[in-house]
Amino acid sequence: MREKIEADGGDRRRRAVLCGVGGYLPPTVVTNDELAVRLDTSDEWIRSRTGIRTRHVVEPGVATSDLAVPAGAEALRSAGVDLGGHRPVDMVIVATSTPDHHCPATAPAVASRLGLPAVPAFDVAAVCSGFVYGLALADGVIASGMAERVLLIGADTFSTILDSTDRGTAAVFGDGAGAVVLRAGEADEPGALHTVELGSDGALADLITIRAGGSRHPGRDEVIDQADLWFAMRGQAVYRHAVTRMADAARAAMARVGWAPGDVDRFVGHQANIRILDTVGAELGVPAERVYTNVSEVGNTVAASIPLALTDAYNAGELRAGDRVVLSAFGGGATWGAAALTWPDLKN
Repeated sequence: MREKIEADGGDRRRRAVLCGVGGYLPPTVVTNDELAVRLDTSDEWIRSRTGIRTRHVVEPGVATSDLAVPAGAEALRSAGVDLGGHRPVDMVIVATSTPDHHCPATAPAVASRLGLPAVPAFDVAAVCSGFVYGLALADGVIASGMAERVLLIGADTFSTILDSTDRGTAAVFGDGAGAVVLRAGEADEPGALHTVELGSDGALADLITIRAGGSRHPGRDEVIDQADLWFAMRGQAVYRHAVTRMADAARAAMARVGWAPGDVDRFVGHQANIRILDTVGAELGVPAERVYTNVSEVGNTVAASIPLALTDAYNAGELRAGDRVVLSAFGGGATWGAAALTWPDLKN
């Protein structure tokens, strides 16, 4: 059955086509030097290990939806979507691991605040791979005919779930949101999403986790260690698995569409840290100058990472119509994924 599904998917003409991008970062910037005041660290220690110089963080009371809404609005403007028209968007997907509430999902609130109150809207929780998982979902509903246009937003406020005294996480993560609009189109037109490769391994769940607060350890009838309420990451193990899985997924995507390393104009990986990005690029054989990074300015923004990088690269003139682009990510779960697309000719 899997072979039949893949064959049918490869032959179909109707595909999701990227037609708009947008991003939003909270205005508060935290530098390495500011972190060094309260952490046992320094600017040199952080930069040498992560490549990060600054990150943006939300102020108290600011939630993930507050970042997702302006990012989504910018992507809709970029796509030339008329919000006053009939059914301007058929679905809203928000990839996040820091929803406004445990219940309900954040996406319906985002859709309502964007003036899209009646469309189906839901969250995707795949941590740093969330945006790539969202691409697969958007492509599927568009290819099936369920939707003509989908707004996909990656947004996270990891500063709200970090132990502020842990330099291994507090120095790495930032807050932000990135968004894309995908419309129905043809497989061979600029902007077409050619393939998405996904994977997961629940045996690696303890690599990236918040141990308490969910249904497994709700904290209602048991004593919870305060540290278990914060995000935790096994950094060295994450590095090893991220490099392997991101490279393997990207290779699979490139093989599916018949691209050699020299054919790739831009590799845009999840902006976890510069060492992972450099190593994955080298593993793939993509020239270093074609590996796009913005991690030094924004840090690891989790599900927002790839759409923010795409937005920044486009705004900087580093993505041009017709460019062959490969995306790849690794996140908690463990989850991973990669996608291949041709960059569109954006007009707005």
